[in-house]
Amino acid sequence: MHSNQCLDFVKGRMQHWLKFNHLEMNVMEALDLLNSLVDESDPDVDLPNSIHAFQTAERAREAHPDKDWMHLTGLIHDLGKVMALYGEPQWATVGDTFPIGCEFSDKCVFGKASFAQNPDIDNPVYSTKLGMYEENCGLRNVVMSWGHDEYMYQVLKHNKCTLPEEALCMVRFHSFYPWHTGKDYMYLCDDHDLNMLQWVLEFNKFDLYSKSERVPDVEALKPYYQALIDKYMPGVMNW
Repeated sequence: MHSNQCLDFVKGRMQHWLKFNHLEMNVMEALDLLNSLVDESDPDVDLPNSIHAFQTAERAREAHPDKDWMHLTGLIHDLGKVMALYGEPQWATVGDTFPIGCEFSDKCVFGKASFAQNPDIDNPVYSTKLGMYEENCGLRNVVMSWGHDEYMYQVLKHNKCTLPEEALCMVRFHSFYPWHTGKDYMYLCDDHDLNMLQWVLEFNKFDLYSKSERVPDVEALKPYYQALIDKYMPGVMNW
């Protein structure tokens, strides 16, 4: 995965997927699709991702009963993985994420050595600490590695969902482990990112630790979550 996640590759995947002309489906249909996907990068679970979605949502609901947007974020945070069912290899769909166009961090999963074959390490700009960015430019201005996090974030923006900014950051950065866990790349962050970090960390409690729980009664939960979908991201979406 890390060998291939260079700037040219990411730009190519964005050009391909961000036309949003691949699928038309609603959220529940996307969840049903995930029944056939098992994330090869996740050693903690062999259940379909749709089950993990409801587990994460219910943990968020239990901890924050007054934040219905967070419940829905738990449900939809991994929906970008539908790419893997439409030709995208899993190494470009799942796994950790990190900035592209600047020096790779040793805090990335598998360490800096995993980028040894990445062509960007020989680029005189992209191999420097700041690379093509300015210090404290803000993560909104940073190109992230290609995967389900970035894709779903872009899907939500394109379809004009009304989830709050905190939810969008949870979706985009929940696999950005060198940042929210390793505390690296802080030199790219602005004040907005630092404020959002606490929300990403809070969300990851429900994402990371929901995978060994009992399987929820999905059919019983669907009416509640359908109401949230209708509130924040109704109808058919372009993917």
